[in-house]
Amino acid sequence: MIDTHTFLLALGIGNIAFAVLMAGYTFGAKPNPGLRLWMWARLGMGASQLLGWMRPQLGLALPPGVEGVAWILAVSAEVAAYCLFFEFTRWGRLLLPITALSSAIVLAAGSMGASHGQLGTMVACVVALFAATMAWILLRPRRFSTRFAAGLRSASPLQLIIGVNDALFALAVGWSAWSGIQGGALFSQGDSYEFAYLMGYLLMIVNGFGFLLLCKQKDDAEMARLATTDFLTGLPNRHAFLERAEQARLAAQRQRRPLALMMIDIDHFKQLNDRWGHASGDEALMVFARTARAVLREHETIGRLGGEEFAMIMPGADLDGAVQAAQRLRVAVRNATVITSGPSYTMTVSIGVVVLDPNEDLSAALARADHALYAAKRDGRDRVEIGHPELRRA
Repeated sequence: MIDTHTFLLALGIGNIAFAVLMAGYTFGAKPNPGLRLWMWARLGMGASQLLGWMRPQLGLALPPGVEGVAWILAVSAEVAAYCLFFEFTRWGRLLLPITALSSAIVLAAGSMGASHGQLGTMVACVVALFAATMAWILLRPRRFSTRFAAGLRSASPLQLIIGVNDALFALAVGWSAWSGIQGGALFSQGDSYEFAYLMGYLLMIVNGFGFLLLCKQKDDAEMARLATTDFLTGLPNRHAFLERAEQARLAAQRQRRPLALMMIDIDHFKQLNDRWGHASGDEALMVFARTARAVLREHETIGRLGGEEFAMIMPGADLDGAVQAAQRLRVAVRNATVITSGPSYTMTVSIGVVVLDPNEDLSAALARADHALYAAKRDGRDRVEIGHPELRRA
């Protein structure tokens, strides 16, 4: 059986080592508030644990309750780091008052002569609460309300591993706290002590590497998003759109379902840039993207191919349905408002629509839609034209 002081020494060194590792990982990288706060939380926890180990060895006389408050602040900072990482917006309204109140209670109890074991039991109750909160943050499904990611998404395998570990740690510390309430000491020599020690050590290792891996996953996902997303409109870029369109074409062939394609061009876009500046042109592109998203169905995809040119793929749409969708988009764009440095600008679009023939490749369909688009521009703009089979390239 390992004594309490050895337990604190091992945890203190381990937590400080993880803090140093995080400092090295974040050096020169893009600022990450959650990771930075988590690093300081680990450093504070490690310092608190080393202080607990050194206090009896060096005969340090600390005000009663200070050591326990340091534990509370460190674990509270770790909860805050998870809240920042998962982009909770109102976490401070609950976490900060609980942290302040529990710290004040521990300090007050210490000043009133509470024993070290009694203070430890109080701190353990707060730590168990915070650990359970971290487990809830990690394990709960997240709801998305966007058109492209609606519904509930379960926690990732990595979140499950970390969250279950946090839950077990909360149970272990809660059990130890209950043992302290019953027997007057936080760390008994029984099963609760062994379980708390094991879970505490696992928490240090799993959460240490786990949070780092979560941050790396998030960074990798952001890099993937940037590589496939047009930075101005937030729509898929040319490469990503063509990849999705090819997947939709293959799926339509397998399922023997129709597949429609639109080519869309903002009318007189060069004149808009020349007259009111590129900022107004950028505003027009963003207004178009927002308008197009609003009329899209969930399974449809629109992407920016370059400049003022866009394309949309519509799985399951026949020619009549595709033309109706194109007309809805055209009218919605005309009714949208573009703010320029001069008067408000009425934006219009020209659209070419085709339905892919059986076994037609994507490039041929794009060429037909492009021919139809230029026919719409030639015949007066702000209109929809259908690409006929005879316009296909040989």
